[in-house]
Amino acid sequence: QAASYDLSSVRLCVSAAEPLPPHVFHRWKDTFGSPILDSIGSTELNRFCSNTPEQLKPGSLGRPVPGFEVRVVREDGSPARPGERGELQVRAPNAFAYYWHHLERTRRTFQGEWARTGDLCRVDEDGFYWYEGRADDMIKVSGLWVSPIEIENTLMEHPAVLEAAVVGLQLEGFTRIKAFIVPKQHAQPSDALAQELQEWCKSRLQRYQYPHLVEFVHDLPKTVTGKVQRYKLRDGLPSG
Repeated sequence: QAASYDLSSVRLCVSAAEPLPPHVFHRWKDTFGSPILDSIGSTELNRFCSNTPEQLKPGSLGRPVPGFEVRVVREDGSPARPGERGELQVRAPNAFAYYWHHLERTRRTFQGEWARTGDLCRVDEDGFYWYEGRADDMIKVSGLWVSPIEIENTLMEHPAVLEAAVVGLQLEGFTRIKAFIVPKQHAQPSDALAQELQEWCKSRLQRYQYPHLVEFVHDLPKTVTGKVQRYKLRDGLPSG
C-alpha cells in the first residue's frame, strides 16, 4: 500500500505536540525514506528544542534551537546531572512577558528570566533532551516515580498494540498503573494478551514499571492537536 504514495519530493518531516515514539520514526523512515524530526515548543515560547537532519536521535526531542537556552533542574532548582530527570526550563529574548489577567500563574511560571514548562525531561551526554512526561502526569508507585511515556513507548513496540496511554489510579488507598490499549486489527483482546503485555514491560523496563491493570479500548480521548487527554482516562470519562 505504501508503494501507491509518491513521496519522493518530501525531504523530511517535522513532528511536535505529542512525543514521537521511536518505532513510528523507524517505520516511517523504512517505508518512505524520509526522517521525522521531533521537537518541543509551546505557544508562549515557540519551538525551542528540535532534532535536525545533521543531529538526530530517534525518540529524543533533539537539542536547543539557536537563540534559546534550555536546562533541566531538580526540585530545589539546582542543575540536574546528565541522565537525571528534572523540570525543563527555557530562557529566550522572545519569551512571552506574562499571562493576561493571570498574575499568580505568571509568578508560578517564571523563575527570574527562566520559564518553567511543566515538562519533565532528561539530557544525555550528547546534549539531546528526552521527554519524560508532564509533571502532573508522573506516577509514584511504592515511593518510586514512574514515567508513563516510558511504559507507553514500550507497549507500542509490541506487535499487537496500535496505541497506548498510561495513567495512575488510586485503588484501595494504593497507586496502581493502568494501561489503556488500542489493539491492532489482527489482535484479539483477552486476559492472556493483557498478561503478555505486562510481562513485555517487565522484561524491558524496571520491574516496577509495568501496568497493574490493562483495559482494551476502541480509541483514546484526544485534543484537536492529538494529545491524549489523560484526565478523562483517570476520571473514567468517555472519548469525544
